[in-house]
Amino acid sequence: METTAKKKTSKKDYRKLILESYQQHVLEFGKEPASIFKFAKELKMTEGEFYTWFTSFDAIKSAIWVQLFDETVTQLEAQEVYKEYSAREKFLGFLFTWIEVLKNNRSYLLSLYSEKLKSLTSLPSELKEFRGKFKDYAGEIILEGKETQEIANRPILSDRYDEALWVQVLFVFNYWLKDQSPGFEKTDAAIEKSVNLAFDLMGKSALDSFLDFAKFLYQSK
Repeated sequence: METTAKKKTSKKDYRKLILESYQQHVLEFGKEPASIFKFAKELKMTEGEFYTWFTSFDAIKSAIWVQLFDETVTQLEAQEVYKEYSAREKFLGFLFTWIEVLKNNRSYLLSLYSEKLKSLTSLPSELKEFRGKFKDYAGEIILEGKETQEIANRPILSDRYDEALWVQVLFVFNYWLKDQSPGFEKTDAAIEKSVNLAFDLMGKSALDSFLDFAKFLYQSK
C-alpha cells in the first residue's frame, strides 16, 4: 500500500513538473522546445521516462487547456449564488471567470496563439479535449434554459446551440488576445453584448410567438 501511495505521489509531481516546465520554456523563449529529447534532458529524465506522462507537446498543451477549464468551473461552482443563476447568467459567469483565469497565463497564450487562432474555423488539435469538456458544460446550461423556457426548443437548431456557444468562446478568446484596452474593458463589453445577443436569438422570439399562434389558429379550425 505504501509503495502504491508513493507511485501516485510521484506521478502527480512529475506531471506537474512537466506542465510547469513547458510553460516556463515558452515564456522564456517565446516558442515550445525544439524536441522532446532536449526538453526531457532539461528535466533530467530520459525521453522514455517523459512518455510515461505525455506523448507529445500537443498533449501537454491539451492538459494545460483542460486545467484552465477546470479552474474556471471550480471557481464558478464555489460561489453559492451560481446555483441560482439563469442560463444566460451562468454563461456570462463562465466567460468572465474564464478570462480572469486566462489573465494569469496571458504571456504563455500570446506566445502560442496570437497567430494560430486568427481564424475561428481552424482548431488546433490541443483544444479538442477542452472543446469536448466545454460542450458538455454548455449542454447542461442549454438543458436548464430549455426547462425554464429561457431557451426555445427548435427542431434541428436546438442541437447546434452548444456549437454556437463554442464559436462564441473562440471569438471571445481571439478578441481578448488582441485587446489593448485598460483592464481589458473592451473584452468585458464584448462578452456582455455577444452573450446577450446569443441568448436573445436562442430565446423565444416574436417569430416563435407568431408561429405558435398561427399553429393554434390552424388547429382550432
